[in-house]
Amino acid sequence: MTRLNPQRICLILSCISSLTLCLPAVGQKRQSIEQLRQNIEQEISKQPGVYAVAFKDGATGRELLINEHQSFHAASTMKTPVMIEVYKQQTQGKLSLSDSIPVKTEFISIVDGSPYQLSINQDSDTSTYKELGRQRTMASLLYDMITVSSNLATNLIIERVGAPNVLQTMRDMGAKDIQVLRGVEDTKAFQKGLNNTTTAYDLMLIFSQLAQGQAVSPEASAEMVKVLLDQKFKSVIPAKLPSGVKVAHKTGSIAGVHHDSGIVYLPDGRYYVLVLLSQGIKDDKAAVAMMAGLSERIYQYVTQP
Repeated sequence: MTRLNPQRICLILSCISSLTLCLPAVGQKRQSIEQLRQNIEQEISKQPGVYAVAFKDGATGRELLINEHQSFHAASTMKTPVMIEVYKQQTQGKLSLSDSIPVKTEFISIVDGSPYQLSINQDSDTSTYKELGRQRTMASLLYDMITVSSNLATNLIIERVGAPNVLQTMRDMGAKDIQVLRGVEDTKAFQKGLNNTTTAYDLMLIFSQLAQGQAVSPEASAEMVKVLLDQKFKSVIPAKLPSGVKVAHKTGSIAGVHHDSGIVYLPDGRYYVLVLLSQGIKDDKAAVAMMAGLSERIYQYVTQP
């Protein structure tokens, strides 16, 4: 009978131990949606402010909703409804994406019709301001409105399509609480509380319709998703996801507010809709990091074996 020396025995035991650590636990259960909810609520409780989460799995229809009907200042998330209205009016023959619009910075307050100016210093987009007096196509303005969140492009488009029309289209899509009343930087309206607002549930609803090809038409939905995939601000939903995951989304932020909303496409062809809203936040960097972590948790839940 062959005897193993002590050193040989230790080596074998070490290898067995290492292999065991790499194997999944026998009978390990998948995380439930309720466990995911508890983990998310625990993370949210650590940060000052009010948060909302709306998640919907495109394959199963399963949802996770937290404060989904809480009203939030929409910030730039209202630009997705504006984009939908543009495509709707194009389908109706009221405009074309190839239409040219003169670039200007003066707009009319919804309060009393008085003029107000947009400033390059208050906009994430600077290139459109260099086009003053020139013509820009509706398509190029729409692209900048979504991908770099251009306030100037947004106001030019809203003046063309009409905020009341955007609002009616949201109601027609079943979004009962989104309020698109005006363009951006209308100070008089802001002071009177006439603001664009949204809920996580309504944003989940319209992004679900975009994902399903039901926003205006399958062709229009696909074109809008393509624009949303080019989003340049990626600090929340996509921040901690693998590079093979694609996110078609629209962000929004002002003082004390940070949002992200969109569709997450997995390499295997599945998708889910995710909306993360916040307001009353004290530390923007910490809140953004926390929400990026929530996005990662939801991704791990969807992709767990």
